[in-house]
Amino acid sequence: MLLSYLRERLRLTGTKYGCGGGGCGACTVMVSRYQPGTKTILHYSANACLLPVCQLQGAAVTTVEGIGNTKTRVHPVQERIAKAHGSQCGFCTPGMVMSMYTLLRNKPQPNMEDITVALGGNLCRCTGYRPIVDGCKTFSPMCFVGTHDIDCVFQEPPPQLFDQEDLLPLDPTQDLIFPPELILMAEMEPQVSQLFRGERMVWVSPVSLEELIQLKTSHPQAPLVMGNTNIGPDIKFKGAWHPIIISPTRVQELFEVTKTPQGVCFGAGCSLSVVKALLEGLVQEIPEEKTEIYRSLLQQLGNLGGQQIRNVASIGGNIVSAYPNSDLNPVFAAGNCTLNVVSKSEEILLNKDFFVGFGKTSLKPDEIVLSVFIPVSRQGEFMRAFRQAPRKENALATVTTGMRVMFIEGSSVVKELSIYYGGVGPCTVSATKTCAAVIGRKWDEQTLSDAYTQLLDEISLSPSHPGGQVEFRRSLTLSLLFKFNLQMLHKLWEMNVIQEDLSEGVSSAIRPLPKQLQPSLQEFQAVVKGQSGDDPVGRPIMHRSAISQATGEAVYCDDIPKMDGELHLVLVTSTRPHAKILDIDISEALRVPGVVDVITSKDIPGKKFRTFTGIDEDILAQNEVLDGRVADINYVHKCYCQVSCVGHMVCAVVADNRKQAKRGAALVKIAYEDQPGPVFTVEEAIEKQSFFLPQRMIERGNVDEAFDKVDHIYEGEIRLGGQEHFYMETQSMVVVPSGEERELKVYISCQHPTYAQESIAETLGIPSNRVSCHVKRVGGAFGGKVTKTSIIACITSVAAWKTGRAVRCVLERGEDMLITGARHPVLGKHKVGFMNDGRIIAADLHYYANSGNTADESLLVIEKILLHLDNAYKVPNLRGRSVACKTNLPSNTAFRGFGVPQSMLVTENMINDVAMKLGCNAEEIREINMYKEVSLTHYKFEFDPKNLLRCWDECKEKSDYGSRRKSVAQFNQQNRWKKRGMATIPIKYGIAFSDGFLNQAASLVHIYKDGSVLVSHGGTEMGQGIHTKMQQVASRELHIPASLIHITETNTSAVPNTCPSAASFGTDANGMAVKDACEILYQRLEPVRKQNPEGTWQTWVTSAFIQRISLSATGYYRGHDLYMDWEKQEGQPYAYFTYGACCSEVEVDCLTGDYRTVRTDIVMDIGRSINPSVDIGQIEGAFIQGLGLYTMEELKFSPSGVLYTRGPSQYKIPAVCDIPLQFNVYLLSGSDNPHAIYSSKGIGEPVLFLGSSVFFAIKDAVAAARVEAGMVGPFTLNSPATPERTCLACNTPFTQKVRRCHQPASLNSLPTPTHNS
Repeated sequence: MLLSYLRERLRLTGTKYGCGGGGCGACTVMVSRYQPGTKTILHYSANACLLPVCQLQGAAVTTVEGIGNTKTRVHPVQERIAKAHGSQCGFCTPGMVMSMYTLLRNKPQPNMEDITVALGGNLCRCTGYRPIVDGCKTFSPMCFVGTHDIDCVFQEPPPQLFDQEDLLPLDPTQDLIFPPELILMAEMEPQVSQLFRGERMVWVSPVSLEELIQLKTSHPQAPLVMGNTNIGPDIKFKGAWHPIIISPTRVQELFEVTKTPQGVCFGAGCSLSVVKALLEGLVQEIPEEKTEIYRSLLQQLGNLGGQQIRNVASIGGNIVSAYPNSDLNPVFAAGNCTLNVVSKSEEILLNKDFFVGFGKTSLKPDEIVLSVFIPVSRQGEFMRAFRQAPRKENALATVTTGMRVMFIEGSSVVKELSIYYGGVGPCTVSATKTCAAVIGRKWDEQTLSDAYTQLLDEISLSPSHPGGQVEFRRSLTLSLLFKFNLQMLHKLWEMNVIQEDLSEGVSSAIRPLPKQLQPSLQEFQAVVKGQSGDDPVGRPIMHRSAISQATGEAVYCDDIPKMDGELHLVLVTSTRPHAKILDIDISEALRVPGVVDVITSKDIPGKKFRTFTGIDEDILAQNEVLDGRVADINYVHKCYCQVSCVGHMVCAVVADNRKQAKRGAALVKIAYEDQPGPVFTVEEAIEKQSFFLPQRMIERGNVDEAFDKVDHIYEGEIRLGGQEHFYMETQSMVVVPSGEERELKVYISCQHPTYAQESIAETLGIPSNRVSCHVKRVGGAFGGKVTKTSIIACITSVAAWKTGRAVRCVLERGEDMLITGARHPVLGKHKVGFMNDGRIIAADLHYYANSGNTADESLLVIEKILLHLDNAYKVPNLRGRSVACKTNLPSNTAFRGFGVPQSMLVTENMINDVAMKLGCNAEEIREINMYKEVSLTHYKFEFDPKNLLRCWDECKEKSDYGSRRKSVAQFNQQNRWKKRGMATIPIKYGIAFSDGFLNQAASLVHIYKDGSVLVSHGGTEMGQGIHTKMQQVASRELHIPASLIHITETNTSAVPNTCPSAASFGTDANGMAVKDACEILYQRLEPVRKQNPEGTWQTWVTSAFIQRISLSATGYYRGHDLYMDWEKQEGQPYAYFTYGACCSEVEVDCLTGDYRTVRTDIVMDIGRSINPSVDIGQIEGAFIQGLGLYTMEELKFSPSGVLYTRGPSQYKIPAVCDIPLQFNVYLLSGSDNPHAIYSSKGIGEPVLFLGSSVFFAIKDAVAAARVEAGMVGPFTLNSPATPERTCLACNTPFTQKVRRCHQPASLNSLPTPTHNS
C-alpha cells in the first residue's frame, strides 16, 4: 500500500497510520492525474492505507510534506488550522490538512458545505472539530468565524482566539505544478499492460477491454480491483488471499459516460465522486420531472463513505459487492437501472433476481460489468431514497431503501410500485408482495395501512439476524415507507390530484433535520490591564507544536527512523474467554522467513506480573513448561495456564518486519480446554458474586430513616455502555538495547513514563537506572496509555533483551481495541425519596462497574464514582455503594473522567426521574437541590459553591434558556414526528489525585550561554497543551520571550520519579515545578542584573557564567496533602473543584431516532486561564467526546465475549457532522483559585460529563414524543442514546405495531396523515 511505501521506503512519515481501513482519514494524500482527453488535471483526496502503489502509474502523489514546511514555506492551510487552534495531539492534523488542501486545489473559494464534505472522512479525537472548521472557514468569502456584537463604537472589542488578519493569503500560483514529464508520458507513450509479482500475489493491470476479458476468462476467480475499498480491507482484516488480482483502472471503456434522452450510462469504473458530480450537473440541465432517480442517488451518495472513499470507489464495484446494507443498490433496483455485462447479449436488470445472497450476484465468475445505465424518470413517476445509520455521515447504513411509484396520469391510482430495502436480509431485498398489494389502488390511507401490514409480514427478521437490532430494523422499514407515503401525498397535492396537503405537524416527518453550522462564540477574559506585552500567561497562544504537526514534521513514536537490525513485535492473544491452555505450538511460526523468535512468559527474567491496586496481572499468560525445545524449531510448550478473556496476551512473535511477524503470529497454535461458567455481564457477576475487593460504601445522614419521612419514593436504573479511547495514535513503542551495562532506551507513547520505566526494570530484573523512557509527544491517550502500555512495553523489552536488537511494537487499530480495554460500563440503580415541592431528602445509589478480567485501576475508579455521586446537589441523606465486577471481557481501565461520567449520569438520571414523577422540568429540580452556601460534601470536605451557582445562572442567561424552553414546547405542539428537547446540566468536579503522593512534580531548567533556555518536566504532551503552558510559565518567571524557551521531550533520565499526566492535574503540578526552577534561576541572576541594570538577558547570562553562577536548576512541587479515609468515610481527596454548566438543545426524528444538536452553550469556571485557546480546546474536545459516550459510541461483544467493534467501520466516534450547529463556550469571568498556579484550574476531564446534556435533551424530546403515544412519567433510556434506543423509546405507532406483530393487526393502529382544511 502507498502508506507503507511512503513511511518505510521514502521516510515521509507525515502521512499517518490511524486505522488501516480508510475509516479515519489520518493517511489522506492528494492524487493528481492528467486527463489526455480533456487536457485537464484531476486532483482528488485518497486514503494512502487503501491505495495500491501498483495503481499509481502516471499519477502524482502529494503528501503533507510536499505542500509546505517550517524550513521553507508553510502553506496557508497548514498555518490556518494551526493558528485557529485546530491541532491538539496533532496526529490527525496532516490528514485534515490534505483534505482541505485538495479541496482548495479544486475550488479556491469553497462554501461551508464544501468544507464539511471535504472533512467528512477525517476523524479527530481531541479538538471537537470546531477550531478545525473555523480555520478552514477563513478560505471562504461567504463564511465568517464567530464574532461578538459591539454595542458602542467606543467599546473595546473582546479578545479573539486568533487574528484573521494575521494569516498568509492563499495564492494558487504558488502551489506545486503537475509534473510535465507525466503529461508527456500520458500523451506520448503508448499504454502497456503491467504485471507486478509479490511474495504471494500477482497484480495485473491491463490496458484494453480485450485483454481484460482474456484475463478474466483465464482467471475467473481473480477479483477486479478499482478503488480497493472492498478487497483491500478483506485482505487486511479478514485474511482473504487472492493469488491474482486484476486492476482494470486503465481500461478506458470502463470510464466512458454516455448521455442519451433515455438516461445516462456510466462506465463501471467511474468513481462515486465522478458519478455524483455528473448527476449534479444533469439535475441542473434537464427538466426536474426527469431527475427523480438522479436526485435519489445524489441523496445517498452524499452520505456514502467519506470523500476519500468516494473518490476511488467505483460504481460497478459498489453494485457487484452486493453488500446487504448497500445505500445505492436499493435505488438502482427500484429505479429499473440496468447493467451492460461483457459476454451478455442483453442488458441485465438490477432487481431481486440479480442479488442472490450475501456478497453474491447472478453474475458468473468470468463476467465483467462494463457500464451502468440510469434512466430518466417518466411522467407521473416519483422516487425517494432513505437511510438510517449509526452516524449521520460516513457510516454503513442500518437500513436503507429506494422507493419508486408511478401513478396513472391525472389520478392517484398506482400504476407501478417498486420498493427495495438494504439491511434487512442477506442482500438487497424487494418488497414484492407489498408492492403487489398497492398496485392498481388509490394512494390513500386505506391502501397504505394495508401496505404497512403486508410489509411487516413480508420483511421478517429472525432474532439472530446478523447485526441484531431486529425490532429497530423492522420499525424502520415501516417508518421509511410512511415517510415515502407522506412525500407522495404532498406531491399529489402539488399536482392537484388530491385536494388537501399535509398539515404542518405531520409534514415534520419529511422535513430534514437542520444541518447548517452557525457562527459560534468563544468568550474569555482579557489579561489584566498593565500586564506586560511580553508576558504570555493568560493569552491565547497557539500550541507550540501546532505548525510542525500541521506540516507533518512533528515526530511521533512510530515516526522514529528504523534502527539497524530492528525487529517488529506482534502479540498473540487468546481466542477463548475462559480456558486452560494445554499447549502452545510455535513450530510453524518459527518456520516463517524473517521470524526470529517467539516470546513467552518463560523468557521473562524478572517479575512476570504487574501489580495494580494490590492485585497482580500477568504480563503474559504464565505456564509451567514440561517439555522444552524438541529438535530445533519443533518447539512446543506444554503448559497449564489460564486465559480469562478473548484478547488475553499469550505470547509475542518478533520478526524482521511487521508483515512477517503477523504471519508468524497467525501460525501460533494454541490448544485450549474451555472452563465452565464464563462471566460477561454485570448481572452474571452479581449472581456469581464475582467481584474485585474491596467494595466501597459511603453514607451521609441516615438514608433508611429518611425514606420513612418523604412524600414519594421512586426506584429506577440506567445502564451506561463502555467507551473505546480511540486515540488516533495506537499503542506504540521502540525499545533499543544500548549494548553495554544492560541499558535500554525506550521510546514510547505513554502518559506515565516512570511507571513504564519501573515496569520494564522489574520485568528484566535490572535497576531502574538502566532504563530511560523518552516521550516526545503522544497522539492522544485519554487515560488509555498507562497500565496496558506499560505491560506491552515490558513484553517488547523482553524481546529486545533476549534478541539484543531494537524491537518496535505498534498495535494495529483492531489489536489495540481488543487488548487495551475501555471505559467501564456501569449499571446504576437508584432509590430516591423526595417531597412534593421537589426537595430530595434521601437517595440510595448502587454502582456496578464491569471491570473485565483484571483489576487494573478499577478499584480506584469505583472510589471516584462514590466521591462524585452528589455532583452539584446537597442531599441530606445520601448513600452510595460501588462494586468492581470481575468478568471475562478484556480488562477496562482509566478513561478521561475516571468514573465520574458514569457516576454523575446515574445521579442526573435520578434527578430526571424525580422531575418526571412530579411533572416539571428537570432544571427546576436541579435548582431546588443544588448546593447554595458553604457546605460539606458527603465525605466532609468543605467548599463554597458560589462559582457553581454563577456558572448555572450564566449558562441559563447566555443560552436564553427561558424563552427557548417555551419555543421548544411550542415546536413540540406543532410537530408530530419531530421533537425538540433541552437540558441544562451542572458539574462539580474534584481536581487532583486523592493519593497525595501522586500530586508531586519536578522539573529541570537549563540556561545556555547564548541565553536560550531548555525546560524538562515530568508531564507528557498528549495534545492538552502542557508543553505550551510550561513555556508560558517559564517565560513569565524568567521575564524573557517564549521564543527563547524550548521544551524538550519528557525523559526519565532528566526528571526522575514523575507522576502520571492525568487527573487534570498536569499543569497544576508541573507548572509549579517549572515555576520553582525558574524562580531559583532568576534569583541567582539578581546580583548580575543589579551590576548591569541596562544589560540584556543574553549579557546577564554570559556574565553569570563568567562569575561561575550555576545556570541549571531543578524545581520541585510537593503537591497537596490529599487523602481519603474509607473507614471513617471522610477526607480531602481533591485540591479544589472545577465548576461548570451546559445547556443543549436537540431535534429528534421520532421515526428514525436520528437527532441533531441544534445548540450548545457551556460556561466553565477555570479560574484565570493560563492559555484560553488551549483551555477552550480542551472544553470543546471533552464535550464532543462526552457526546460520543452518551449518544453514539457502542462497544459490541458476541455472546462468547468476542469484541465485534474493532475499528472505525464498526465503532463510530463523533465526526464533523456531529458537532452542535451552534457551539458557544464561555469562561467564567472574575474567578480566582488560590490552590493552583496563577489562579488557574484543571480542565482536561470535567467537561466530558457535560456531553450528557445532549443525552438528557434527547430524553426530553423522547418524553414529548411519548406523550403523543399516551405515555407519561419516568422511563428507561440507557446510554448511549443511539438512534435505535431513541426510536424505540419514542414508541411510535410503527414500533408498537412491530412489538405486537404476533397479534392480529388493526388497520387503524397506524398513523393517518392529517390535512390542512
